[in-house]
Amino acid sequence: MVKIKSKWTCQQCGYEASGYLGKCPDCSSWGTLVEEVSAKDNKTASLKFDKLSDSTPLMLSEIALDENIRYKTGMAEFDNVLGGGLVKGSLVLIGGDPGIGKSTITLQSSGNLAKNGLKTLYASAEESGSQIKMRSERLGVASDNLYILTETNVEEIKKGIDEVSPQVVIIDSIQAVYSMHISSSPGSVSQVRECCSILMNLAKCKGITIIIIGHVTKDGVIAGPKVLEHMVDTVLYFEGDRYKSYRLLRTMKNRFGSTNEIGIFNMESTGLTEVKNPSELFLSERLDTVTPGSVVIAISEGARPILVEIQALVGPTSYPSPRRVATGIEYNRVLQILAVLEKRVGLNLSKQDVYINAVGGINTQEPSADLGVALAVATCARNVTVDASTVIIGEIGLSGEIRRVGNLEQKVHETKKLGFKKVIVPASNIPFKDKPEDIEIIGVSRLIEAISKSISTG
Repeated sequence: MVKIKSKWTCQQCGYEASGYLGKCPDCSSWGTLVEEVSAKDNKTASLKFDKLSDSTPLMLSEIALDENIRYKTGMAEFDNVLGGGLVKGSLVLIGGDPGIGKSTITLQSSGNLAKNGLKTLYASAEESGSQIKMRSERLGVASDNLYILTETNVEEIKKGIDEVSPQVVIIDSIQAVYSMHISSSPGSVSQVRECCSILMNLAKCKGITIIIIGHVTKDGVIAGPKVLEHMVDTVLYFEGDRYKSYRLLRTMKNRFGSTNEIGIFNMESTGLTEVKNPSELFLSERLDTVTPGSVVIAISEGARPILVEIQALVGPTSYPSPRRVATGIEYNRVLQILAVLEKRVGLNLSKQDVYINAVGGINTQEPSADLGVALAVATCARNVTVDASTVIIGEIGLSGEIRRVGNLEQKVHETKKLGFKKVIVPASNIPFKDKPEDIEIIGVSRLIEAISKSISTG
């Protein structure tokens, strides 16, 4: 006899309850518990996998390291984020908003891998073979080693993998595939967890590199249980405004490399192209004539320094309470900076609307952007300008002091490379071990000092 069992599972966090609850006790989400019915048959055989090696314990010194353990994707930015390339037998999860470029980068990478002699299988559960063919022709992807499989059943995908014996597999997407041993609908917590477990066993037991594409929720996290991110080896997030051309690939977890790396791409009609100098991209439309409220700052995205323009607009409010709008900068951080400007500098903003924008759509939470935001607001409020050849770097404390920041030498070198002549930095960061030539470095210890030394005299 088949035993029928019913449970209510939260689609956000995976919490399980015996009955319906309006609010999840674990993640406090409303209306996310969905009934899942599972049929347990003791005669049902589980999937069998061939072992990659025996289970005999070995000493660490006895284990041989394969020098060809990584596969190059043909995209240097992608390889850099992965820590040097795809690791053999690893499970990689790529998440991002719809239309951000997840399928594009995986199809381009699979084409490059196939050209390099690696047998690659692209398993799509969302598109037909003709649709993938149309997109591959637009992207210029063609190779005899690239196989396409349109299937939603994970057991059938496993059969396709056994038949082709590929070295790299792409699953598009994990929320669209299902296992016949789970009665719930595709995309549910049980299905996502079970399918990911099957794919993980395939990757580890057969030594296949598997890339999984995952959808994200309205909160920007990968849909399904959080255990999904714990099961995989690497988690990558695609960021950026879908209406802008650039895309940012960020590492959130990497068992085989650093999590401080990012890759920057430009979305074109022929696919994603690598951006070698992101600072030029973000400053490409900056006006030659500097206006009040425009400041260039240097931030770090991962281990890479990037120059970004910060713009501020300050004006009298027509509302009972002044508006505070921040785009690309953390909102609470902006409120803290405005409070310091009022208390420590004497700038009255209680009846002024303040709008702040990081040009290019980039989002940063780095504290070294504080001083640039403060100077943008102060110069716009007083209708003065910051010298066009100056870059601002520094964190602001609540007492108005300028605090030390990290990776300052790399940021200063990036500033010099783009032709800037002066940089204002925290005094506590001076002296430098490797000071670049032909650039003036000014150390400041107080916010009021930074404002007086940055205002253009021309």
